[in-house]
Amino acid sequence: MSSVNLTCAGRVVARYVWDPDLPAAVSPRPYLHPVTTLAGTTVTGFMPADHRHHLGASVAIPVLNQANFWGGSTYVAGRGPVRLDNHGRQQHARWLHRSGDRLVQEICWVGRDGAPLAREVRSLSVRAVGDTSWRLRVGYALSGIDGETLVIDSPGARGRPGAGYGGFFWRAPAGLAQVRAYGSAGDPHGSREPWVVLTGSESQAAAWTLVFRTGAHADPWFVRASDYAGVCSAIAWDRPVTVAAGGVLTRRLSVLVADGPPTDHILEAAAR
Repeated sequence: MSSVNLTCAGRVVARYVWDPDLPAAVSPRPYLHPVTTLAGTTVTGFMPADHRHHLGASVAIPVLNQANFWGGSTYVAGRGPVRLDNHGRQQHARWLHRSGDRLVQEICWVGRDGAPLAREVRSLSVRAVGDTSWRLRVGYALSGIDGETLVIDSPGARGRPGAGYGGFFWRAPAGLAQVRAYGSAGDPHGSREPWVVLTGSESQAAAWTLVFRTGAHADPWFVRASDYAGVCSAIAWDRPVTVAAGGVLTRRLSVLVADGPPTDHILEAAAR
């Protein structure tokens, strides 16, 4: 396993594991964990008992050209979740930039047989926002190898209502005593709201707040706050997405990581 730290306001706020040593069934991929607030509270969960393939914060896709880059089972129309031997892997290719507050990485997405399927350029950067919060910016650009067409699929696109997850996914810690997720109009699940708040705390511990914001591509939000806590900006919510030969799928978003419960001050900071 190889990793690098991201530093903000004089402290490490995230570890990025860029060459993980993980079982094939979780679709091994680079991930952020632990991610912490400036006060040191961990706000990501890694391989929890309820979903062993949830790896902190990562880019994960249920089906890309029939390969599973999400981990766990694959949803098959008419059958439901099925355990298939189709798990892919995201492999580090090279660094395009590497510093304490910014990473740019080239990643090769390979199928179960080791054949390259896609190329990704991923960027991660951190910056302080006041004394109690900081912002993570994430960008990724995905294209087919040698100009091949890519088809991105999801359980939602295959007939499972409300399960269109796949994209940048943030899994919060398991076992939270309190957790809440909301947008400007209430329940954000399936919406295209510009921002989503996820806030939680462990028993007798201080609360934390995450504010997710999308860029120009406002994909629907996949949001969980009851069975587990997590947020995903979902690429293929209710239909497959095709990246044509020679095309590039590009997404950008940000996450404000703050100590304390959500306040107007935190939401204003996230909007800036």
